[in-house]
Amino acid sequence: MAVRRMDNVGIVVEDMDAAIAFFLELGLELEGRGEVQGGFADQCTGLEGVHCDIAMIRTPDGRSRLELARYRSPEAIGAGPRDRPHNIVGTHRVMFAVDDLEDTVARLRPHGAGLVGGIARFEDSYLLCYVRGPEGIIVGLAEQLG
Repeated sequence: MAVRRMDNVGIVVEDMDAAIAFFLELGLELEGRGEVQGGFADQCTGLEGVHCDIAMIRTPDGRSRLELARYRSPEAIGAGPRDRPHNIVGTHRVMFAVDDLEDTVARLRPHGAGLVGGIARFEDSYLLCYVRGPEGIIVGLAEQLG
């Protein structure tokens, strides 16, 4: 077998504390924070002089994780406007199952989240929406109905 599991999704951020606060409000749990630097980091990333703050956050069931990274060096490169549309090529969202979609959106608003479109109902199965979080990250939210 080549793949045993997906370990985490990495997201580069400029404001680590704001990103952590956003995902903690969403219901994820902070697993730990640390720094990464040195030859192994340079070799792995293909960059030189890597010095990076990282935070690992996990879903409450412990099965999925996000690794947030804030580069001290080399400086992070902006990927363009933070309000890019949903159909940009590349990673475009991380999706989470939530208990109460409308409550979750309301709790995330003070952390800068705004709806990308609107809250949509898929048949009698799900309420779905996308919110734009810190650094322009699009986060999908899904509430199973019934």
